[in-house]
Formats: sequence, structure tokens, C-alpha cells
Amino acid sequence: MRRAGIVTVVGKPNAGKSTLLNRIVGEKLAIVSAKAQSTRDRVVGIHSTDDTQIVVLDTPGLLNPRYALQHSMRATALAALADADVILYLADATEPPPSPLEEVAGLDATPAAPVIQVFNKTDLLGKARREEMQALLPDASFVSAATGAGVDKLLARASALLPESEFLYPEDDISTQSLRFFVAELVRETALEQLEDELPYSIACEIEEFRETATPVYIRAVLHVERDSQKRILIGAGGQRIRAIGMAARTKVEKLIGQPVYLDLWVKVLPNWRRNPVALGRFGYKLPEEPHR
Repeated sequence: MRRAGIVTVVGKPNAGKSTLLNRIVGEKLAIVSAKAQSTRDRVVGIHSTDDTQIVVLDTPGLLNPRYALQHSMRATALAALADADVILYLADATEPPPSPLEEVAGLDATPAAPVIQVFNKTDLLGKARREEMQALLPDASFVSAATGAGVDKLLARASALLPESEFLYPEDDISTQSLRFFVAELVRETALEQLEDELPYSIACEIEEFRETATPVYIRAVLHVERDSQKRILIGAGGQRIRAIGMAARTKVEKLIGQPVYLDLWVKVLPNWRRNPVALGRFGYKLPEEPHR
């Protein structure tokens, strides 16, 4: 008897959702950043064993949106909730327990899929505090996505709730998303690592050209920002910062695709793109059907 289905990971920003997806899949798929709201789209990871296939959806953090990009991010998370066979409601174990999922997600009713409350970052808790939380919340799962502690037990618990089904994807697949998507995410992640706090939310990465038959593989990527002052920060004095970002990103991309890469990295200004529905559509972000002011 085989089981297969969608396991959606939701929670507030910085709960560790992307780290958990990477741990489950065993590959670096979702970008990881100390800066909140780094995940903007849902990232699909596939974990297959002999009799179970878990399609994991990493989602943007649940937040109250203030502009179009954040409305898109919230809509993406809510759509992934609706698609779920099992929901992992992830929270930071070092913070107070979260409000119910229905409240945080603004749902009118309890989700149809079973919800497992998961507390992450338990490696940062002392033994006494961890045992206290486990006693107070016996139905919750306690994991450390960073170390892997408790993740196998969580997967076993989620797997048992999946429907009986043939596998949804070939057993060797680890994602449904394109190589271009992951390359763009790695370039953006590298920029997040090397920039000041005020800039990351203004950055989008677009792959303009991807020649896989070239040797080395040729990739032209553009980092878009909203203002000329941001462009100057991103480029840095004498181009030092953008060169450093390009070198570090190229190393990541070469590891991902297993071939030498020529990364041709550019910076362009696209004014106010986070609030522009046309620009958001260009970068693949979908807005909810109802317009927001």
C-alpha cells in the first residue's frame, strides 16, 4: 500500500520553514536567510521512500500584507493551505506559542486537512524547558530543522495521515520547479547575505538568459531594485559588492547544476516594482483576484 500527498508547511516569518523543507528533501532547494520574508513564492520539494511520497510545500510567512508583493505572498500561502493533505503549522520554540492557525491565516473555518502543530528550533532550548513544553503540548511535534532532531518522527506522523495513492511524481524527482527558478533564488539569497537590512525586500532576481549547452553554462541574471540609491549600494564602490555577490552565487549555482558556470550579473532599477501588479506578474508573483489598495 502506497501513500502520497501534499504536506504544506505554514507559519509566521522566520519559523524555519525553508530549513525544514531542505532537511526533508536532503537538498538545498529553498533559500535560507536570517532576514524575515525571504521566501516569496511556494517552493516544492519531493521526498520519496519505498512506499510514501511527500510533496512538501514551503510557503511565505503568514503576515498582514501592506503592499502588493505581500498580498501575493499571503495569497500563495493560503492557496498552499487549500491544496494540502496535511498541514505542518510551524512555530519557533523559543517564542511564546502561536495563536491558532485559523486566526493567523485569517481563515473562516478550520482547515479541511489535519493540522500538526510543530515547534522548531528545539536545539536552542534547555532540556528542562523542552520537557516542560512537551508536557504542556502533548499533541505537538518538536523538531530541529537545523540538526534534524525529531524530523524523522514528524515525517512518519505526517505520512500516516496521507491518502492511499500511487506516487504523484517520478521517484527520483526532488522538485517540480525549473532550474531557472532555483538559480534566481540562489542569486537573490546571496544578495541577502551580503546586503544591509534596508535593501533585501527591494530586490528581485530575473534570469534573462540560460544557455545550458554552452561551456561553461552561460547565465545572465538581473537583480532589480526600486531606486538609483539602492542600485549604487548593490554595485558597491568600484563594483566590489556586485562582484562579490556574483562570485559567491556562481559557486552555489555550480554546486546545484554540477557544471562550470559563467554568471553574467547585472543590476537594473524598476521603480516601485513591489507595488506594481505588472512587474509582479513579470517575476511570477500572483496577486489574489480581489484588488487591494
